[in-house]
Amino acid sequence: MNKILVTGGCGYIGSHTLVDLIENGFDVDCVDSLINSEDKVLKNIEKITGKKIINTRLDLSKEDSLSILNKSYNNIDGVIHFAALKSVSESVKNPLLYYENNVKSFINILKFINDNKIKAFIFSSSCTVYGNTRELPVHEELPFQETGSTYGRTKQICEQILSDYYSDSNFPLKSISLRYFNPAGAHPTYLLGESPINPPLNLIPAITETAIGIRNKLLIHGDNYPTKDGTCVRDYIHVMDLAHAHCLALKHMLNDRQSNPLEVFNLGIGNGVSVKEAIYTFESVNNIKLNYEIGPRREGDLPAMYADNTKITKHLNWAPKYTIKEIMRDAWEWEKLRRPLSK
Repeated sequence: MNKILVTGGCGYIGSHTLVDLIENGFDVDCVDSLINSEDKVLKNIEKITGKKIINTRLDLSKEDSLSILNKSYNNIDGVIHFAALKSVSESVKNPLLYYENNVKSFINILKFINDNKIKAFIFSSSCTVYGNTRELPVHEELPFQETGSTYGRTKQICEQILSDYYSDSNFPLKSISLRYFNPAGAHPTYLLGESPINPPLNLIPAITETAIGIRNKLLIHGDNYPTKDGTCVRDYIHVMDLAHAHCLALKHMLNDRQSNPLEVFNLGIGNGVSVKEAIYTFESVNNIKLNYEIGPRREGDLPAMYADNTKITKHLNWAPKYTIKEIMRDAWEWEKLRRPLSK
């Protein structure tokens, strides 16, 4: 049984990935600073899998984190690094916080991997690395363009560091960078879902919060973009599809199927959905009418961004099982269970 260390395992994507790893025979350990998550999620993971997981509360950007990792975790076969701050708007307002947290924690994890000669490493990256690209769908060979946020730049920097570290063709350790598009939805038991401590800025949580009464109305940020209906187009991927890709990536590396030290894969459905299409789908699937209005454009928003997922389909044999309809169904069921309907 391969032992996998998951950083940021109490977060939205991390918690769903822990479940998928356990269900596929991996032994897991969890490290999370709990800056934007809660370790009570681990009790629900235990309900789903029957496995008890204890989180080590650790800020990986701190100077002593490397020594703590080296003392606490032995015989690790792979690391999945989710731990990072991820608010685009916050990163613009407080760039030093994001450089210190996201980049320093990444370097400390690579030092841990180097010290312990850990065979497999997965980096949680983002489609924001493509920046203000005009080519669609985006593919992995596109050069990075200027990105409108410090968050996006930290992902670009970390990928460059990763490329430098895994540059030797004879390097025995392997790494995969997964560039996420827009994860959404919840575990089919509805014991896990998106539940950040800080207010969410993404569209689908905003939709469910409007439907349940947390928000008075949903604001659409512009309807005059050069898209099919004037609203922004994005690639929404179910969190369970996204989580399973990490399991496939680990097996790919641990079973010596990866020839290059570093591979990069887009992780998206491969289809673009507009804001209005997302709203209409939510209303249709859940038989709910949303209160929304058109507002001004939001600075930094691209008209469209969706993935070419040919590479991950070919090399990791990954394919999405869920559509936008299942994403909207599961997101709403999770929202209803996590807090009562507002009257």
